[in-house]
Amino acid sequence: MSNIPDLKGSSFTLSVLHLSDNQVANSVEFLKQKVEQAPAFFAGAPVVINIAKVDGDIEFTKLKDGITEAGLIPVGITGCQDKRSQNLAKEAGFAVMTTNNSPANAPAVLEPTKVIHTPIRSGQQVYAKDCDLVILNHVSPGAEVIADGSIHIYGTLRGRAIAGASGQRDAKIICQDLQAELVSIAGNYWLSDQIESEYWQKKVMLSMNDESLHFELLTL
Repeated sequence: MSNIPDLKGSSFTLSVLHLSDNQVANSVEFLKQKVEQAPAFFAGAPVVINIAKVDGDIEFTKLKDGITEAGLIPVGITGCQDKRSQNLAKEAGFAVMTTNNSPANAPAVLEPTKVIHTPIRSGQQVYAKDCDLVILNHVSPGAEVIADGSIHIYGTLRGRAIAGASGQRDAKIICQDLQAELVSIAGNYWLSDQIESEYWQKKVMLSMNDESLHFELLTL
């Protein structure tokens, strides 16, 4: 067995904070509220900051310190429009990240569907790597189901469902009874308090529409 370190490429699901302006204090307060709402999901989680829509300079050091104070781990900056912003971000200790949507960097082809027949209990986590996930039962509060593809739940979703975990933006979440703590597709997420009442306790399909989640009632 070799004792020489190895460096390999991999992919991870990261939360992305999209800034609309350069008011760092407002963004930090927003993050603190999110962590308070779902500490088990957000506390200690890595986060990337997208600044593509920001006009004017950003106090990157203040932003980094604020994210850390909120209980998250600042990883990098994306959406830099010029070299100056990139340099300022680097000086503050951020990695400068770029997105690449070329075919060579597309998510891997999915494998056969993973099917779970039993309930997913509180504290359990089920991950369907490189495939869709079908659960023929309920997902309890405090449980987490994750798939690189789509998630189908033929029962009540009371825990967390994370689809498109490797970046599949065309992934879907379909459940018979939506009472989720959190739903996420390709890193875009909504907490329970963001879900409108018309979709609560209903049969729903979630998909990505532009940069946000789209909810659709199912009647069949």
